[in-house]
Amino acid sequence: MSSAESLLVRPRVTVLTAEQRAEIHSWSTRLLSSVGVRVDSEQARRLLVAATGQPVEDRLVRIPPELVSWALEAAPSVVDLYSQAGEHSFRLGAGGARFGIGVTALYYQDPATNRAVPFARHHMAAMVRLGETLQSFDVISTIGILQDMPPQVADLYATLEMVANTHKPLVLLISDDQQFVEALDLVEHLRGDLTSRPFLIPYFNPITPLVINQGTCDKMLATVERGLPFIYSNYGMVGASTPIEPAATLALLNAELLAGLVLAQLMREGTPIILGSLPAYFDMRGMGSFYAATSYLLNLACAEMMHHYGLPHCGTSGSGMGWEADLIAGANQWMNHLLSAIGKVGLAPFVGDTLGSKVFAPAVIVYADEVISQARRFSAGFSLALSTAVLSEISDAGPGGNYLTSQSTLRRFRDAYYSSPTFPNLGLEEWQARGEPAAVDLLRRRTGELIATAEPPPDHRELVERGEEFILGLRRLQRPIPGSGGRR
Repeated sequence: MSSAESLLVRPRVTVLTAEQRAEIHSWSTRLLSSVGVRVDSEQARRLLVAATGQPVEDRLVRIPPELVSWALEAAPSVVDLYSQAGEHSFRLGAGGARFGIGVTALYYQDPATNRAVPFARHHMAAMVRLGETLQSFDVISTIGILQDMPPQVADLYATLEMVANTHKPLVLLISDDQQFVEALDLVEHLRGDLTSRPFLIPYFNPITPLVINQGTCDKMLATVERGLPFIYSNYGMVGASTPIEPAATLALLNAELLAGLVLAQLMREGTPIILGSLPAYFDMRGMGSFYAATSYLLNLACAEMMHHYGLPHCGTSGSGMGWEADLIAGANQWMNHLLSAIGKVGLAPFVGDTLGSKVFAPAVIVYADEVISQARRFSAGFSLALSTAVLSEISDAGPGGNYLTSQSTLRRFRDAYYSSPTFPNLGLEEWQARGEPAAVDLLRRRTGELIATAEPPPDHRELVERGEEFILGLRRLQRPIPGSGGRR
């Protein structure tokens, strides 16, 4: 360790010991080898049977520990992501949490009126541009499901708006499995080669508990054949689809991730894969899901398991909670992003949804942009190195002095602390003089301003025109698509 590193005060959180990581791995491999996983794809079952040498009973495949060990050795430890312009953006698996906005909401919450309206194509365009503007976000995930387009092409137009309105890397979620390959073809048509400098990460979910469904298998294979990295993430509801005990939930979800890892490496050895869990709780009264404090603890534990395995991680985003950009949402944004910044979390790609993840609230991502910025400042720490010049300033000021005009203050006062562009530091008198504003009103106002001023990239019009022509070409034999001109 260099002398500079030894003087760095850097906050970090660790939740598992080495012995506990070994125990979790043992539980998970025991589940895979004894209980097994149900694999709905015949092609995937053939791969697993050939590797295990074990017969299949009612689509059930048991995976031995040695096959898991092989897959862990075969998978890359890092995944490099690029912008759509071909510039290196970041490396997953090399430390430092990354964040994205999304995901697949059915409604849009207007920041001016707070009303939830069906998510439309023009909302997708505007929110992708907003995500491009907000500097704390590293990726743009599929933000909503277009309600104003025919279902057979809605995913394609959503993908088109993502490509055309940002240059940041994309996390792609497709609600209709039949449109997945077409969406990849569309992006390739617009941007060319997808593999040499990957900017697109498809996102897949198995079905908890212990099912790899047909659609997930098919999309995995299509992605692997193109040489793209992808996210394999499970969604558990503690007390419903996973056991009520957190330890058992962790072991089960970890086992599912290892099963997906094995299948991916059997499809093609060396396939880049990003693994993680969304460990929600099931509300027995409301019959919905939510994130509890233990959810974030399980997320940290999952991140540490992936770090232990040497694999890139994808985890929770603190979203789905709250009714708007309110106290509920704010608390979960802070808990998730601060813990992610000081833990082993890799990617938190789904910031911005509320009301049980059905509604996308732009005011939440504007608020989260500030939270993430402050969380990153906190995680960066500070150095204990004291220069002789600063020590001299202490001597010069002496007892009862001040540092208002010292050289270090004049040099650093603009960047020494976080200054919010939304919330000014008001004392009582100034707050009263400004008409006693509510913080949420200032947030809504700023959100509206950012949306109104966010400009599309220079190649936006060309990409939209080429993309619409491509989509219409795919559907030429069908009846004309209403609204194909779109609202941008």
